[in-house]
Amino acid sequence: MQNRARMKKKHKDKLESWAVQDSIDLYGIERWGEGLFTANTNGDVILRNQNGGQDINFQELVREIRMRGFTLPVLIRVTDILRKRIHQIGGAFQAVMNEYGYKGDYRPVYPIKVNQHRHVIEDIINHGEDFNMGLECGSKAELLLAIAMRKDNDSLIICNGFKDMDYIEIALNARRMGYPIFLVVEKSSELPMILKAAKSLQVEPLIGLRMKLAARGKGMWESSGGEKSKFGLRVNEIIDAIALLRRQKKLECLKLMHFHIGSQVTDIHTISNAMKEAGTIFTEVYKLGANLTHIDVGGGLAVDYDGSATNFASSANYKLNEYAANIIDAVMKACDACEVPHPTIISETGRALVAHHSVLVVDVVSTNESHENTVVPVIPKKTAEIVHRMKETLDGFKGKNFQETYHEAMDLRQEGLMIFNLRHLSLKDRAIVEELFWVICRRILNYVRELDYVPDDLENLENLFATTYVCNFSLFQSLPDHWAVKQLFPIIPLHRLNEKPTCGAVLADITCDSDGVIDRFIDLRDVKDTLPLHPLRKSEPYTLGIFLVGAYQEILGDLHNLFGDTHVVHVSSGKDGYIIDKSVEGERIEDVLEYIQFSRGDLMARFRQRIEEALKREAISLKESAILQRRFDDGLDTYTYLNTGNE
Repeated sequence: MQNRARMKKKHKDKLESWAVQDSIDLYGIERWGEGLFTANTNGDVILRNQNGGQDINFQELVREIRMRGFTLPVLIRVTDILRKRIHQIGGAFQAVMNEYGYKGDYRPVYPIKVNQHRHVIEDIINHGEDFNMGLECGSKAELLLAIAMRKDNDSLIICNGFKDMDYIEIALNARRMGYPIFLVVEKSSELPMILKAAKSLQVEPLIGLRMKLAARGKGMWESSGGEKSKFGLRVNEIIDAIALLRRQKKLECLKLMHFHIGSQVTDIHTISNAMKEAGTIFTEVYKLGANLTHIDVGGGLAVDYDGSATNFASSANYKLNEYAANIIDAVMKACDACEVPHPTIISETGRALVAHHSVLVVDVVSTNESHENTVVPVIPKKTAEIVHRMKETLDGFKGKNFQETYHEAMDLRQEGLMIFNLRHLSLKDRAIVEELFWVICRRILNYVRELDYVPDDLENLENLFATTYVCNFSLFQSLPDHWAVKQLFPIIPLHRLNEKPTCGAVLADITCDSDGVIDRFIDLRDVKDTLPLHPLRKSEPYTLGIFLVGAYQEILGDLHNLFGDTHVVHVSSGKDGYIIDKSVEGERIEDVLEYIQFSRGDLMARFRQRIEEALKREAISLKESAILQRRFDDGLDTYTYLNTGNE
């Protein structure tokens, strides 16, 4: 008894002494945040000063966003982070090249597919001028975008993806204008098309060959690389391509070798092995007579979403400098061994460039607490035997016999269900059995939470009592990778970090789909099934930030339940505080209906027809009909998400 009392006092003391640093450690902010984020003494999440300005307090920013008339959810893009990531990645390659004495150059290109929104691309081009930031495209639409947006004469355009004659001719016409634009051959049939179009247009193309390496990435996107990849040429196809170029006296047009081993490559050894193979192929092609000047190492630079610094699918066991060093070292060694000039190294870093700069802010609409009651229900005198047996099990719980009590309660619950299905147990008695069962489980859970070791058969007990926090957003629109491949993202409250979170939560979105749930969360050692959150306070908003969502999520989002794009706010830090640079309204109901070919005019006409029919039946008055039409019309102009009243 004295030991139990000491344990309770220790737990109470820990609860009362909770500090902001405890929350920072709990949510791993310093691990996954790359030094960008922390929390202040008031418990608010802040973005650290990035550009000679002040810290940005996210909670204060959200209040101002609301005052400007924007309801949540809102996607916040931080321009300062984007600028910093460009300089971190470019600076890492330049620093290693200087240290190693590398004689070639470095040119970054941004893969448009990672985030195709105009303001993001504009910021990347503007802030990437110091490194001659180029663009990579994989379709005709992206190619036209790249040609129009490019403004730096020294920046490259890399044309990947499958190509038809239209695609090729667009690129070659840009080449005639002086653009340094590389057509990368993804399959053997593309090379004759490129040569035919170049002859017709009388232009010398810049040609690249994509190598299909034996090496492949590891993780959720590993199938995009390796020998079974749908892109790239095998070694024999590379030999055939060189022979074709030689026959047509166009071998001097082959300037680039390219490979890609997959997105989010978590293990540095995978990158190192791929670079050794690619470096060898590069030098062998050079020795066959191709005057190669560029090697494109593709994407793959991983983001450490969970902060564990491991080769787990949502992490990375290397840092940026190590990534750059492995690439440069492999190219140098391969070239020096064969006396081949050091080529310009191109990287197509997309995910690691843009992921950190976007934060999705959502508010909690409600909670659905699971079996919180620990009060024993009143048991009528005349009740079934199994009810009394369950009550005896509850009364017999003494702490140390928690496993025996749990198993006995589970058996009795199952027995009660069987008796009920045989119609030998009333609905009221079954309800009492269920209530007693959950009281037992709650008391066992409270006990085992104080233990250093929890037996395997009780590990799922915490999940049974998880509270569902319903959040005002669509998982399918804003976090499609979590739904599709269980990609993890850091999720934390934007305030109250000076308080201990006491609820184990799962997050549900507002779509009518059971898959619209987040029930896997980052953890230093494993994946957690619940997220520690605070209990809601009456009439007080509770705001969550979902971090590192700048890569792929916006462009992959779908219109499940016709929830559209969220509001977007671009912010940067200034000397006197944060500056809202740009704001973009989210989609209205009218916008998403037009995607599926429902025009406003047609819908209004159909609704007016229903109004007239209701008037003829005298179901509504003329005054009511006017009000209904106005509300229908106004509804088409509203945000697709809930108005929670927290605004």
